[in-house]
Amino acid sequence: MTEAKEAILLVGGKGTRLRPLTVHTPKPMVPAAGVPFLTHQLARARAAGVEHIVLATSYLAEVFEPYFGDGSSLGLQIEYVTEQEPLGTGGAIRNVASKLSSGPDEPVLIFNGDILTGLDIRALVTSHTVSGADVSLHLTRVEDPRAFGLVPTDATGRVTAFLEKPQTPEEIVTDQINAGAYIFRRSVIDTIPSGRPVSVERETFPGLLASGAHLQGMVDSTYWLDLGTPAAFVRGSADLVLGRAPSPAVPGRCGDRLVLPTASVAPDAKLTGGTVVGAGAVIGAGARVDGSTVLENATVEPNAVVTDSLVGAGAVIGARTVLAGAVIGDGARVGADNELRDGIRIWCGSTLPDASVRFSSDQ
Repeated sequence: MTEAKEAILLVGGKGTRLRPLTVHTPKPMVPAAGVPFLTHQLARARAAGVEHIVLATSYLAEVFEPYFGDGSSLGLQIEYVTEQEPLGTGGAIRNVASKLSSGPDEPVLIFNGDILTGLDIRALVTSHTVSGADVSLHLTRVEDPRAFGLVPTDATGRVTAFLEKPQTPEEIVTDQINAGAYIFRRSVIDTIPSGRPVSVERETFPGLLASGAHLQGMVDSTYWLDLGTPAAFVRGSADLVLGRAPSPAVPGRCGDRLVLPTASVAPDAKLTGGTVVGAGAVIGAGARVDGSTVLENATVEPNAVVTDSLVGAGAVIGARTVLAGAVIGDGARVGADNELRDGIRIWCGSTLPDASVRFSSDQ
C-alpha cells in the first residue's frame, strides 16, 4: 500500500515569531501565493492520495472551518478538533486520534502546519511500508544544523538516535534534521499519553526508540523551508509563485508575479521575483515591488520601492517610501518618503507620518 488515506495536520501554534502577521490570523491562514498557506498543504496531501484530514487546531481555531468547511471543495473530508489547553505536538496527535478510522497497522500521515516542502509523500509512505517501520520521518539535510535536532540513521535508513540542538562541532554527527512530516502506524498513536502536553520530538520519538520500536528516516531534500519568521514566509510565498516550491494550489501560472483578480496595477509599475498582489490591492505608477507579498486591499503609492517585504491587508505604503525586508501589519499607514529596512515590523493599525523614519543599516 503506497498511500496514506488519512492525515493529521498540526495547526495549533500561535505563530509568535510571525507577529504582526498573526495578530488577527493564525499562521496557517496567512496568504502565501494568493491563498492561505494551509491550502497548499491540503492540496499536496490530496494529490498524494489522502482523503480524510483532521486539523488539530488551537489558536484562533474558529477561522479554519468557515473557510475550508467539510473540505469537499478540495476533494477532501476535513474534520476539526480544538485543544482547550495547549498539548504540544504529541499531545495534539493523541487528542485527535478518535477521529481516525484507519486500521491498527495502516499508515497515517502527520505534518506540521508551518513547513513548506517538496516532499514526495507517496515515497515516504512506500518507504514506511517496505521497511515495516512503526514511525517513518521525513528528514532533510541542512548546511548549518545547529538550530535543529539531529536525526542520525544507519546504512538502511533506520533512526539510531535523536540529538538535541548540537552546541560543539563534535556534536554535529550528521546534517540530517527532522523535517516535520511523519508516517505513524495507526496503533502507535494510541501509545502517546492523553490529556497532557507531550512533545513528539522530545518525548515520543526518543521513548519509542528506547523501547525498541522501528523508526525509519527518509531523506528528501528537494525543497524545505520553515515558515516561522516573516522573512521566511515572504520567501516561501515567492518560491511558490516562481515554481521553486511545488503546489497544485497556486491560483495561476507560475512566473515572476501573481496578480489576483480585482487588484489594480499601474502600467509602468514593475512586479518581479515572485511578487503577489492580493485582491483589491492597488500598485501605483512607477512603483517597484520585488519578491514581496502585498495582501488584499493594500495600497502601494506611486514610486514606492518594496523588496522582500510583506504589506498587510488594508495597509498603505506612501509615495517614494522604501521597504526592504520589512513587515507592515494589517491596516497600518506608512507615510511618504520613509525608509524601513532589515526586519523592521510596523504593528497593525499603526501610523508613521511622512518622512519620519530613515532607517538604514549603515547609520
